[in-house]
Amino acid sequence: MSANPFLTFNNSLTNGNQNKKSPHIAIIGGGFTGLTAAYQLTRQGYKVTILEKDEEVGGLAGSFQVNGEKLEKFYHHWFTNDKYVMELVKELDVEDQVIYRPTRTGMYYANNFFKLSSPLDLLTFKPLHWFNRIRLGIFILWVRRIKNWQKLESLTAKEWLLKVCGKQVYQVVWEPLLRGKFGGFADQISAVWFWNKVKLRGGSRGKNGEEMLAYYRGGFAALADRLASEISFYGGQIKTNTSVKQLMVEGDRVMGVKTSQEIINVDAVIATPALPIIADLVDPYINSEYVDQLRQVKYLANVCLVLELNRSLSKTYWLNVNDSSFPFVGVIEHTNFESKETYGGRHIIYLSKYLPETEELYKMSREEALNYSIPYLKIMFPEFSHDWVVDYHFWKARYSQPIVCKHYSQLIPSRKTPLTGLYISTMSQIYPEDRGTNYAIREGRSIGDLVASQIQFVKPDK
Repeated sequence: MSANPFLTFNNSLTNGNQNKKSPHIAIIGGGFTGLTAAYQLTRQGYKVTILEKDEEVGGLAGSFQVNGEKLEKFYHHWFTNDKYVMELVKELDVEDQVIYRPTRTGMYYANNFFKLSSPLDLLTFKPLHWFNRIRLGIFILWVRRIKNWQKLESLTAKEWLLKVCGKQVYQVVWEPLLRGKFGGFADQISAVWFWNKVKLRGGSRGKNGEEMLAYYRGGFAALADRLASEISFYGGQIKTNTSVKQLMVEGDRVMGVKTSQEIINVDAVIATPALPIIADLVDPYINSEYVDQLRQVKYLANVCLVLELNRSLSKTYWLNVNDSSFPFVGVIEHTNFESKETYGGRHIIYLSKYLPETEELYKMSREEALNYSIPYLKIMFPEFSHDWVVDYHFWKARYSQPIVCKHYSQLIPSRKTPLTGLYISTMSQIYPEDRGTNYAIREGRSIGDLVASQIQFVKPDK
């Protein structure tokens, strides 16, 4: 490994604590929250063990191989205003690995494709009356100026959007996207969630108003691996294919974790999975009121059918599907963002759908999902043929999207739990922001610093 800017700091800390016992922290989950927490703690001299149930780290940014190149199972990119990930990239001295590119965004509506990448595209968006095109543009600019999001907590996205955008804009642009993503929960989604989505995407723009996005060379897995290397360099341990089966508790204090292979004694535990999984872990030890609070946050699952094609579907990177007859909310042609040469000339398409885990599509096999999807693709892209498909993959995530309802802030549990030594940091707690690697990194730093402030070095027994 190249010279590390934190080496002197780490050695001085270790020497300063050479007569003290280094606390042992177990982190459940090797996504970006868990990795960043471990990175934060190991640099301060803590002994850290990450326990990850999958074969590799990365969580929902985990990857698979396409022609020898790693690719995310679930599509990922960064916005140019994602400050926390950019700070980490700079800290790791890998800024040269971040690629910034303009992208084409579009909408499929009423059996037609519309480009929506720039202000000019919006002005020529024929499904809206010209006045409503202006109204929509002003709304997108105005949203970025809203600071006091708390005023939106008592409103649903539907209530708010109808009020500020009007009926036609809501029915043509926003309602199909809400229903496509949240299904039967669409009318319950908070205005705060929607405000943040529009603000974030609207703020990632180039000089001419076009959308600019960022990607990491080698995919997000390469950054996860870089973090893992740093953690190992500072003495941390990462155990993959390791599921946590049980917390080891004495009185009201967590003393260890029981995994699929062993019992590990620890001084503290940071849990990063979805709240229902954490609820199952703490249920035997904490009163039912707290466990019920954890279960109040509901989640949608996600499926991604990833196609490797021998030709392109379109010139659009991100195609929002505003058509209720199409089963996927988005068609993301990744190779209109990252070059197809990266994947040996193959064109990469993601078909994404958020849904309850009880729906038939979630239960389908890989082959069933492909056969189900092809007729819809042929309607949208009449020239598409089954023989374009070189290979395909079908990925599922049970806890993908928290249902962010009105007054969601009242549902969020504290990072500290009733069990001494147990801390939680999950994607359901980053409100008012929505899930993503940028905020996972922010939360990983925060929970790492919190635990470091609570779990101090102690002198060993003589």
